[in-house]
Amino acid sequence: MSCSDFVGDFLTSIRNSSRAGKDKVTLKASKVTIRLAEVLKEEGFIQQAKEFKDGEKRFVRLHLKYVHGKRPAIQGLKRISRPGLRNYVNSDHIPRVQGGLGIAIISTSKGVMTDRKARAEKIGGEVICSVW
Repeated sequence: MSCSDFVGDFLTSIRNSSRAGKDKVTLKASKVTIRLAEVLKEEGFIQQAKEFKDGEKRFVRLHLKYVHGKRPAIQGLKRISRPGLRNYVNSDHIPRVQGGLGIAIISTSKGVMTDRKARAEKIGGEVICSVW
C-alpha cells in the first residue's frame, strides 16, 4: 500500500504511541518528517530522533518523552494543513498555540521551523501542525 500523506501518518503515529505509553516509535522517513522530528526534539517534546536505513528504505526512530513518570510531553497534536486543504499564512497571521505554551510548525522558504522562529525572521509559509 502506498502512502500519499507521510506527514499525516507521521503525526498520527506519534499521537497514538504517546497515548498508549510507548517508549519509542519507528516510522517511514522523508525529508519533511525528519525535519519535523528534529523540531520536536529541539523544542523538548521528544527525547531523541535517529534516522536509519533498512536496505533501500529509510526510517526514523523517535524516543518519546514523558514527564512525571507516565504523562506524555506531547499533550496534543493537531494537523492544520492537509493535502485537501492547504493553510498558508504570512508572518503577521502565524497562529499562537495555547497562548504561547505550544508550538506551530511551519514549512517556509527557509525550511521547517517553529512559529516563534518564523515570526522572528518575518517569513510566512504553510502551517503543518500545532503541538502542545
